[in-house]
Amino acid sequence: MAAVSQKDVYPVKAFGLAARDSSGVFTPFNFSRRATGEHDVQLKVLYCGVCNFDNEMRRNKFGMTKFPYVFGHEIVGEVTEVGCKVQKFKTGDKVGVSFIIDTCRECETCKNELEMYCKKAVATDGFFETSSYGGCSNIMVADKNFVVLWPENLPLDSGAPLLCSGITVYSPMRRYGLDKPGIQVGIVGLGGLGHLAIRFAKAFGANVTVISSSLKKKEEALDKFGVDSFLVSNHSEEMEAAYGTLDAILDTLPVVHPLDPLFSLLKPLGKLIIVGAPETPFEVAAPSLLQGGKILAGSAAGSMKETQEMVDFAAKHNIVADVEVIPIDYVNTVMDRIEKSDVKYRFVIDIGNTLKSS
Repeated sequence: MAAVSQKDVYPVKAFGLAARDSSGVFTPFNFSRRATGEHDVQLKVLYCGVCNFDNEMRRNKFGMTKFPYVFGHEIVGEVTEVGCKVQKFKTGDKVGVSFIIDTCRECETCKNELEMYCKKAVATDGFFETSSYGGCSNIMVADKNFVVLWPENLPLDSGAPLLCSGITVYSPMRRYGLDKPGIQVGIVGLGGLGHLAIRFAKAFGANVTVISSSLKKKEEALDKFGVDSFLVSNHSEEMEAAYGTLDAILDTLPVVHPLDPLFSLLKPLGKLIIVGAPETPFEVAAPSLLQGGKILAGSAAGSMKETQEMVDFAAKHNIVADVEVIPIDYVNTVMDRIEKSDVKYRFVIDIGNTLKSS
């Protein structure tokens, strides 16, 4: 593969915002990207979503951030150049780039269309050992196999978060059979992941129950998102009444919380699927799994085949994220707002209209 790392020589000038250290403050940054190779697609970035992961990476919370750090893995733009061996895309096409821009293509996971788990995957903005600079910049270059063609009727701004939060919930729903009408699905948390999980689940025809720690979002869950029921996780009578009623639960919370009460809501052989990423490890009592043969699973993003399928499905069913579109100079304020959970439900940067060369 054409390995992409910050140590490579990149002949194409680019600019964006970068954090230089774990203070996490973003300032203008000039850098270089590789030239468009024969299998590559170069795009002008129009919109870039902001993820909670970006906020954690700028602070080096996982101890793996490489500075200077240019975030952004929810990238939507317009093709400006394609390599001579690229046939699927042409100049002017609207496209999306998610969290990987290359893999080894040779390992078992790649051959089984599970390239998001390839040990040699090249991250868009810092997920793996080998990474590029992210999408908070004017241009992006990626191998053609890691670019999705954007549906004409899918909005660019509110569609951008689908490339992270959308595929993160869509992939396990498809993999674990939650895409069938009448399935009883629980969704823990009504945030960036949760609100899209509801929309995909409803589009699949599932019966959806939101599980939350408080009543604050009950009215919105029922009236705006059309869920079928709402459970308060610390309300013992509600939880007891819902005992053994769900086929599966998608847990989207980014903070650690008790899992045993969630297992009690599952039917025999029910699945609890973790898609949030708390820093603290979970604890699970063995009987919670043994009684009823419950399954604890995890899922991170999805394959490129699933990602293309997901955006096409979203376009067909009018599924987008609820977003606040912001100018580039508001990024540092937005990161602070994310830390305070002051977001409903995703931020998206208008790169095309507000990012200017320094």
